[in-house]
Amino acid sequence: MPAKALSAAEQAKLDVTIRAAEQACRAEISVYIGDVAGDPREFATSLHNTLVLPARSVLVMVDPARRLVEIVTGGHVRERLTDEESRQAVAAMTERFAAGDLAGGLDRGIQLLGELARD
Repeated sequence: MPAKALSAAEQAKLDVTIRAAEQACRAEISVYIGDVAGDPREFATSLHNTLVLPARSVLVMVDPARRLVEIVTGGHVRERLTDEESRQAVAAMTERFAAGDLAGGLDRGIQLLGELARD
């Protein structure tokens, strides 16, 4: 995650949120904030495929400049997290992003993903 996207304090808080969500849903959660090249879904999927255990992973990709958010889930996670639930998490994030709160949006969206994908 690019350092310029979040302050050190925001990054530390997000790391705590990610760990708690991972414990709740028993999946790895990764966040990418930065420029997206080409088709956003293809870009997010290619990032997700580079993760150590893609089947047990969730990738949240955000391109603030293009106002894009994508969530990619692995097969194991998809058994517990529906597309509609992923859309709920995106809606929670984008509501805060629209208010200029990138860190708060990510924090709330990841909390929600952890709750909804609970194993």
